[in-house]
Amino acid sequence: MAELADRAGITVRTLRFYRERKLIPPPRREGRIAWYDDSHLTRLRTISALLERGHTLNGIAELAEAFDHGRGVGELLGVGAPTEETPVRLTPEELADHFAGEVTPENLAAAMDLGYLGTDGAEIVHISRRLLDVSAALVREGIPLSSVLEAGRRVREHADALAGLFAGMVLDHGSERDVDRLRPLARSVVEAELSLALDRRLRKEPRRP
Repeated sequence: MAELADRAGITVRTLRFYRERKLIPPPRREGRIAWYDDSHLTRLRTISALLERGHTLNGIAELAEAFDHGRGVGELLGVGAPTEETPVRLTPEELADHFAGEVTPENLAAAMDLGYLGTDGAEIVHISRRLLDVSAALVREGIPLSSVLEAGRRVREHADALAGLFAGMVLDHGSERDVDRLRPLARSVVEAELSLALDRRLRKEPRRP
C-alpha cells in the first residue's frame, strides 16, 4: 500500500480513504499479503486528474461504477470493427476534456446504452471518431450533452430505417455484392435530403435573437 501510494503521489491515508469509498477495486490477496497492480495505479491517477478538473469524489465514485459495469469493447464492436468509422480510445480524463463538465454518470450511462461508448480495461472506446467530434462540437455550441445523446438515439432509429430501405432495395433489384457500392450513393441521398429539409425548416421558423 505504501509503494502504491508513493507511485500515485498520494498519502497512505488518502489511499485508505479511497479504498473505504470503493473508488478503487480491492487488491488481490495471498494470505496476509495484498497485491496491487498497474490497474490500481491507473485508477488512482485518473481520480487525481478528475479531481483537478473539478469533479467531486461522489461523482468520481459514480463514474467509476459506470465504467466498471459498462459494456466491453468486444460487445460494443460486435463481430468486427465498423467498416467506415474509426473507433477512438480515450482515458477517462480525455473524455472529460472533450465534454467539460458534461461527463456525468447519467450521460455516461446513456452513451453506453446507445452503444457510443464501451470499456477496455482502464480505457474507454468511442465507436466513431466522427460522432465523437460532432458531439463535442455541439456541446461547445452550448447544447447540453444529454440533449445531444437523445438526438443521437432518435437519429439512430431513423438511420436504421433508412439502412433497411436501401439494403432492401439492393437485395430486391441487385445482389449482396452491390451493398458496398450502395454506401456512397445512399449517403449522398440522405445528405441531400437532410440539407433540403433543413432549408425548409429554417424558412418556416423565425430566427431567434
